Amino acid sequence: MRQDLTTLVRPDRVHRSLYTDPAIFAAEMTTLFGGSWTFLAHGSEVPGPHDYVRKRLGQRPVIVTRDGDGAIHALVNRCTHRGATVCRLDAGTATRFTCPYHGWTFSNTGALTGVPWGAGYRTPAGAIDRAELGLGRIRVETYRGFVFGTLDVDAPPLLEHLGYAATVLDDWIDRSPTGEVRVQHGAHRMEFAGNWKLAYDNSADGYHPGFSHRSLLTMRQEQYGAGVDMQYVLADVDAGAQTVADLGRGNTFLDQRGEIPRFWPQAAPSPGREAYEAVLRARLGDALAEEALEPAVGSGMNINLFPNLLIIGNQLQVIEPLAVNRTRLTWYATSIGGVPDEVTAIRMRLQEDFPSFGEPDDLVNFEECQDGLSVPEMEWVMTHRHLQSGRSWIDERTGCETGPVSDELPIRAFWRRWSELMTADLKLAVT
Repeated sequence: MRQDLTTLVRPDRVHRSLYTDPAIFAAEMTTLFGGSWTFLAHGSEVPGPHDYVRKRLGQRPVIVTRDGDGAIHALVNRCTHRGATVCRLDAGTATRFTCPYHGWTFSNTGALTGVPWGAGYRTPAGAIDRAELGLGRIRVETYRGFVFGTLDVDAPPLLEHLGYAATVLDDWIDRSPTGEVRVQHGAHRMEFAGNWKLAYDNSADGYHPGFSHRSLLTMRQEQYGAGVDMQYVLADVDAGAQTVADLGRGNTFLDQRGEIPRFWPQAAPSPGREAYEAVLRARLGDALAEEALEPAVGSGMNINLFPNLLIIGNQLQVIEPLAVNRTRLTWYATSIGGVPDEVTAIRMRLQEDFPSFGEPDDLVNFEECQDGLSVPEMEWVMTHRHLQSGRSWIDERTGCETGPVSDELPIRAFWRRWSELMTADLKLAVT
């Protein structure tokens, strides 16, 4: 398959089968999600000793735990006896996990600690070797609270994988006065009948908003006047100040901040906004209230960390592939440290904004793409916008290839990394 895959990704296009072939999807779930630093969880989801949360590494069930010493672990949620999952709750606190099938018990660091009537496993060589039968452990590293895992035993350190994406992530995190981000506020989940890569393709696509989200933005323009929300996407985006960038290793970035002189005045109204603002102005005065309100609304940043984490505005969106033509998207609201409670409340209400009123536009497009990609006589998906227009440049400050926001260079960057991993000889293993 590796040799065949090299013919399916070209500099200006990719083959439709990359979105429709179940065999390619299965290989991605093994190789791509196992062989890359994949986002698993945020440390604030396991804030205290012995907390845990269930996640997935591709289609592998995983438990992310924090032990009594504060260290984070990622364990394969599979009993080493007969394969049943040992953890069946989404989150909680536990020092151990007991398999409901036959009662084998494991610590929250993965060690096998109990086997009922273990004498039944005794052999002439001795008792069962518990050290060999612990839960599978996934290599984990964290960056500023973000927990990533890989099964590639030779993978470079996480910081090397992130490259300049770490600096962009710093910019996003440091909107918090204390540099603290929390992901503890529930999730907004939605599914679409399409391939997972359609969501990643879209994450740094600055070409579509003025068309796909026109009805939402036009309504806000008519309701609230010019300059509110992302009305700049209704104009010629090639002549605007938004950009996209290839951050390396499949990580990409869409930067709207050039179009946003101030965040709070430009934000669309949301439920309770006026009341919260009035409370803050009365308590803090106008200048301090406006400073506090700036990080209440979206960041103007879409940070896309290969292969599954999209940071959109103030929210995390995690791509969860279910099948070749089925994907779940989970949106997590975030709060930050060092701000008044009213700012946190506004951030929570934003969970009702774009995920409810804008993202459905995207999901419809993804499903219609999947339907269109079923046509076998039309083989190619075009990715060549601004490939040869001379509009991209290497940013001297970042060292990253950068272009106008409608440049499809992020999609081309994704497929380069996809090709590297899918055709590499990786050594994947649990410890």
